[in-house]
Amino acid sequence: MANKKEMTAPIASVGADAEQSLKKCIDNSIPKNSSKINDFENDFRRMQQEMLRQMDPTYLKTVSMTELFDSVYASKPPLIDGLLYAGTHLFVGAPKLGKSFLMAQLAYHVSTGTPLWSYTVREGTVLYLALEDDYKRLQARLYRMFGVGSNEKLFFSVSAGQLGNGLDEQLTRFMQEHQDTRLIIIDTLQKIREVGGDRYSYASDYEIITRLKNFADSYGICLLLVHHTRKQQADDKFDMISGTNGLLGAADGAFLLQKEKRTSNTATLEVSGRDQQDQRLYLTRNEKTLAWDLERAETELWKAPPEPLIEEIAKVITVDNPEWQGSPTELVEFLHVDMKANVLTLKLNVNAGRLFEEYGILYENKRCHDGRKVKLTLERVDA
Repeated sequence: MANKKEMTAPIASVGADAEQSLKKCIDNSIPKNSSKINDFENDFRRMQQEMLRQMDPTYLKTVSMTELFDSVYASKPPLIDGLLYAGTHLFVGAPKLGKSFLMAQLAYHVSTGTPLWSYTVREGTVLYLALEDDYKRLQARLYRMFGVGSNEKLFFSVSAGQLGNGLDEQLTRFMQEHQDTRLIIIDTLQKIREVGGDRYSYASDYEIITRLKNFADSYGICLLLVHHTRKQQADDKFDMISGTNGLLGAADGAFLLQKEKRTSNTATLEVSGRDQQDQRLYLTRNEKTLAWDLERAETELWKAPPEPLIEEIAKVITVDNPEWQGSPTELVEFLHVDMKANVLTLKLNVNAGRLFEEYGILYENKRCHDGRKVKLTLERVDA
């Protein structure tokens, strides 16, 4: 699938391990001394050696711990703080339990940027593939839940191809036309599966989620896959997901909606994922709108401890002083912090995403021929 999207984060927030480029600063002037000529020749020779090494089929790409901390990796800001993150997630529950109403809520709140329950929401375009519905039913459901009103960022489709038979191209085309898309809901997973005799094998389940995950990661979006539970109970409730463990094994997380009694107006929503803490939410169905209301959360959301370094940066990179650039040593002096320059750089590499998400400050780190250069730019004032 194509990998084209509009960048709105400090780095290409997409593949979970995508990394910000640390390209060398190139001096385009004609070198006037032999030492500079030698630098260019050495750089070119090293580049050739690296290309030949990576073409060798026996080559295994590795990253040392030093290189790991010397790199700035992609930030993955949540769509809904503490609840919904970029990646590929399963949303499972028994049939006719109210999953589609909750999907409509998620889609509406992300597309409008309005808070969901007590959670902060980041606005973006949403595509909802309601493959078990028709447009008349969708119209009636949305009217009952939200009334009438325009929403140019929420799109629906009740028909789509299958994976390997049109869906890949359809989703890629939509992303090209709507580059601010943050969420795609597929309701249900079974509707887009390729037909095959081994479709319930572990390998097949793992492969289909991996294909969808590669697409979601390439664009830095959240892909939410609605699926059903099996009737058998299990000690681990997520073992009730219909199919093999390959589905959950390949996914970034899962949501499980359950009722003790089908006629009950209450339900629990179990949440588990790689980028969020496990939690249980207690929900109540609004009798008038049929939307789900949050009664309480069993677990208080975990919050990252304060990071003094980024707080100091936020004090000096402001609307009145929106940009700073210089060497790490100069940044230590500028911030008046008791820290070695190389330690400061490593801490900023790790916290670059948080600096942008919490304070709207873009951090850039480049190696140049005359040393490392750091640049801080205030990109958002609403952070």
